[in-house]
Amino acid sequence: MSFSVSEPDQGIYDAMNKGIHHATGDYLLFLNSGDTLLNDTVIEKAVPYLENNIDLVYGALYIVPTQGSGFRHTYPDVLDFNFFKQTSLGHPSTFIKRELFDLYGRYRTDLKIVSDWEFFLNLICKKRVSYQKIDLTISRFYEGGISTSAATVQLNKAEINKVLLENFDLYNSSFDELIAIHKTQSMTLSKLHSQVALVTTNSYLLKILNKFIGLLSTILRVKRP
Repeated sequence: MSFSVSEPDQGIYDAMNKGIHHATGDYLLFLNSGDTLLNDTVIEKAVPYLENNIDLVYGALYIVPTQGSGFRHTYPDVLDFNFFKQTSLGHPSTFIKRELFDLYGRYRTDLKIVSDWEFFLNLICKKRVSYQKIDLTISRFYEGGISTSAATVQLNKAEINKVLLENFDLYNSSFDELIAIHKTQSMTLSKLHSQVALVTTNSYLLKILNKFIGLLSTILRVKRP
């Protein structure tokens, strides 16, 4: 059965939510403007993998850049926070069980670029849903849209930081800078005491640790002859 609707919406994810509302299948696959299935037989090849009741089933994505040759992009077998800190699953190459949207909510419309990333992050890192990687290229993704536009880079970063701060309260918007400082402080602390490890989760804890390291340094100077 096919269904189509053309009417004003509040953005990409509002349009996707309308599609979810009308969808009747067990799994959903989202193809945005310009995206296409790799070929006419890919769905038929994917169906056997969808019969195992896995929540998310993802394959490879064939990426077509604005310049240069296209290439096959694959995703890791294991998905975790470190993966989502850097990137996301290919939306056009991931089959999503329909009932997940009923259980955990639909795409957030307050996010203009990364709502699908937020959805995957929530499902995998917080809800611990099941997932499976399959050796099958699902779709063609053409770069140049809103998700890959240079004009939206800052908005992309801002929305990612917003989501991480909301869901992981120990995450800090200056996380990358914090990691660099952490490495420096760890080296300093290891010189003071080789058995003491440094764990830094946010800038507030870092300030406390800096004072502690300073105190240790003072004590060592006082004890020296």
